[in-house]
Amino acid sequence: MDFNIEEVSDVERKINVSVPAEEVNAALDATIALYKVQTSVKGFRKGKVPSSVIQSKYKKQIIDEATTDLVNYQINEIMNGQSLVPVSKIDVDSEQLVRDEDFTYTIKFEVVPEFDTPVYLGLEGEEERAEVSEEDVKEVENRMLESMAKIAPIDDDRPAKDGELACLSFSAEVDGEPVPGIEADNFDLPIGEGHALEEFEEYVKTLKPGEKGEKLITFPEDFINTELAGKEVNMKVSVHSVKERKVPELTDEVVKQAGGFESVEKMREVITQSYTANRKQLNKSNALTKLVKGIVADLDFPLPPSLLEDRLQRIVADHVGRIERSGRSLESTGKTVEELREEFREEAEESVRTEIFLLSVAKREELNVEPQEVEAALHQIAAQSKQDFSAVKSYYEENNLLVPLRDRLLADKAGEFIYENANITEIDPVKEENAE
Repeated sequence: MDFNIEEVSDVERKINVSVPAEEVNAALDATIALYKVQTSVKGFRKGKVPSSVIQSKYKKQIIDEATTDLVNYQINEIMNGQSLVPVSKIDVDSEQLVRDEDFTYTIKFEVVPEFDTPVYLGLEGEEERAEVSEEDVKEVENRMLESMAKIAPIDDDRPAKDGELACLSFSAEVDGEPVPGIEADNFDLPIGEGHALEEFEEYVKTLKPGEKGEKLITFPEDFINTELAGKEVNMKVSVHSVKERKVPELTDEVVKQAGGFESVEKMREVITQSYTANRKQLNKSNALTKLVKGIVADLDFPLPPSLLEDRLQRIVADHVGRIERSGRSLESTGKTVEELREEFREEAEESVRTEIFLLSVAKREELNVEPQEVEAALHQIAAQSKQDFSAVKSYYEENNLLVPLRDRLLADKAGEFIYENANITEIDPVKEENAE
């Protein structure tokens, strides 16, 4: 095998590979030998099938596999020998192997640009001290008590008020035709918590149990269902009952039932410890971000196009996802995907530049990510997304996402290294001023 490397740009490489016929024949013969051992053919004992029969029966599969195996083997050999580390998917342009003929192919990929790594050891930084207020603990206590509240009907013959629940059935019509998906039976609607359109809730608050009615309601322009956005919809409602939440008092017995705590005091201690640990991690992350931003702000080097495109796509997709989870559509914001791409391009560039800097630190400090660490990250992703681990792993493998995942883990290690070697001064938490 002979090859030559072309520097298409500071971050792009092209390698032209030439394979003599002798190596082509050896690759084909090796694949045929594997088929002879592993394949059963009627009329022959396993492992005793003549090569001519194997080649005739599995010609296409043999050529495909031999080509793939040879190219993959040679790519690894070239990359390791030249110390090349692609940061993008390797594009292969090749035909298939032909016996007794030379074989040529090209591969294209992107690499990290060369740049002078700035000073990253002994940096000066500030980190807010982790503190937990009495209000923080009270908020958790209230959420816990509300989760244990018992729902009970109210005897008073009156409409529901804010903080109560209206048990109702409802449906929607546009021009006399029912609207699919805008309907429910015996649904407990919390009043005053923003779970429904304000105009609809206000109408529900006029109906006593046993009463029904209908009202024309204009859906907002940014409603998630674009077919209903801005339209006038006739809402039909029947109120069955009004209910209230009976929240228990905070006692040792209640906290035992809620979370197995020994006492209220012990529960508050655990809440404080948990909040403190989370805030310390958040404050540490913020301090590290400031340290790295201070370095990256002065760096200027070309970015690998595909790496930048991938980061930009993910940032835009995350933004669109947040919009949709809030019950709105992208169209309702008045922006297009292309406009979002321009809006977030600078953020994507900073993100990629930061990762490249951190990967350079990892290389200089000989930091590594072990296979089991990648596996652990995949397990965490599967748990967070509530998906099967095997499905998540297969998705990452099939979409060439394992290398980007490994790089993110390696960048995290480099960030941790910078933090551990920085001079961090603890400061008082910044108090948020109440908006007037």
